[in-house]
Amino acid sequence: MLISQGHTMALRSQVGPSHCIRSKNIKCMVDCSFVSNIGNRMDASKMKGTRVSFPSLPLKATRTMQRLHLDSSGVQYKRGHRVIVAASPPTEDAVIATEPLTKEDLVAYLASGCKTKEKWRIGTEHEKFGFELKTLRPMKYEQIADLLNGIAERFDWEKILEGDNIIGLKQGKQSISLEPGGQFELSGAPLETLHQTCAEVNSHLYQVKAVAEEMGIGFLGIGFQPKWGLKDIPIMPKGRYEIMKNYMPKVGSLGLDMMFRTCTVQVNLDFSSEVDMIRKFRAGLALQPIATALFANSPFTEGKPNGYLSMRSQIWTDTDNNRAGMLPFVFDDSFGFEQYVDYALDVPMYFVYRKKKYIDCSGLSFRDFMSGKLSPIPGELPTLNDWENHLTTIFPEVRLKRYLEMRGADGGPWRRLCALPAFWVGILYDEVSLQNVLDITADWTQEERQMLRNKVPKSGLKTPFRDGLLRHVAEEVVKLAKDGLERRGFKESGFLNEVAEVVRTGVTPAERLLEMYHGKWGQSVDPVFEELLY
Repeated sequence: MLISQGHTMALRSQVGPSHCIRSKNIKCMVDCSFVSNIGNRMDASKMKGTRVSFPSLPLKATRTMQRLHLDSSGVQYKRGHRVIVAASPPTEDAVIATEPLTKEDLVAYLASGCKTKEKWRIGTEHEKFGFELKTLRPMKYEQIADLLNGIAERFDWEKILEGDNIIGLKQGKQSISLEPGGQFELSGAPLETLHQTCAEVNSHLYQVKAVAEEMGIGFLGIGFQPKWGLKDIPIMPKGRYEIMKNYMPKVGSLGLDMMFRTCTVQVNLDFSSEVDMIRKFRAGLALQPIATALFANSPFTEGKPNGYLSMRSQIWTDTDNNRAGMLPFVFDDSFGFEQYVDYALDVPMYFVYRKKKYIDCSGLSFRDFMSGKLSPIPGELPTLNDWENHLTTIFPEVRLKRYLEMRGADGGPWRRLCALPAFWVGILYDEVSLQNVLDITADWTQEERQMLRNKVPKSGLKTPFRDGLLRHVAEEVVKLAKDGLERRGFKESGFLNEVAEVVRTGVTPAERLLEMYHGKWGQSVDPVFEELLY
């Protein structure tokens, strides 16, 4: 799901509440100059003299510049000065636009993610369900607040508040945030190797368990809440979720299930250029149904089998089709940063964040906002922070920000939290494997990709594809991922053991759960809380 504010690869500045850094010395070849996430995620204080070039950007996009002033200090920054925004939404509204954003600014923002291969990183995010060990009931917000406070105090995390409510934690480049129904999310730091990624996951789970067990709380690694109905799920006190909760039923029948009853694991990966982004985006979209099948882990709803292997994936098919799906335009010859901006501009808004409050703009147009015609805040213009916030409200199977997010997998136990980034790193960070995947999928039609998207939640690896089953393609792809990891030279291929076993047997995690449900569990879902307990 990952619809909270815990986003992995944002530059997190340490300069206090304005979230802005003034520097006259930073020279960037992109004049829009809102360059966070530059290079190796350096502290902004170390970035003087940094030059960043975006080889595939249209010339006019490199010449755009916004005039801004900081309302916290009243200082006006004219053309020629540079502002770096620590964009970890929801950002404080310390930056106020005094000149309209152009489409070139929005394109340049995405292109500012380009970085050379040695600076590519791995950012892993995962969610899990907290529950009372005695009753199996979902954690209430009050328990979650105690847990967050306990982790902060024992393990030295900084608290994130919304009003008087604790809603998350941060420590360095990691953050912990809450999804709408209290799903507990770790947004990991951008790391170099999968060994670091798995160590980060283990450290996080250790800290959470150390505090939670004393409270009689456990955590479940699964893609959909197996036992409880929507009425049983608490709502977290976050303003953006209230807006989304009211809007979701207007645009799809399963949006509230998505918000309150799903968990995912995703990986965020870098690109070197617009061309590299396009290649990775296409490979990611084409293979996303395979990832969905390999990690399918949500076969139960309200105590019974729901007819799907990945109910979480199925839910996205009727959540809000204006902002979800397989993005066929990514395969158009004309696709690039600009085309994604056009798509994102046409996705209806949810909110604007001003003066530490969310303003309901659900269903309204970001294009109107750019013209100062947003009815709840007439005359006000968006900043690039508003654009970044808007990009977090788009939920396709692969999402573009200043990096690419692979979004097709169900949440699961800790080994799978390491296996998901391993799968994608082996494919997308190795040129040979990436080219092989592009060759394999080159003649897949839009209809075939959509067919896989539609059928995999129900039939998983047994989905018929051309003259065989999807399992046969998955075997080939997992082999390519393993080869890619081996060529990286970090001895990471062992992290793929979990998925290698799935393709070897053809049995998805969900099918194993169903086998136990119909066998030793005696048609009760309660044992899943022990089976998939972290």
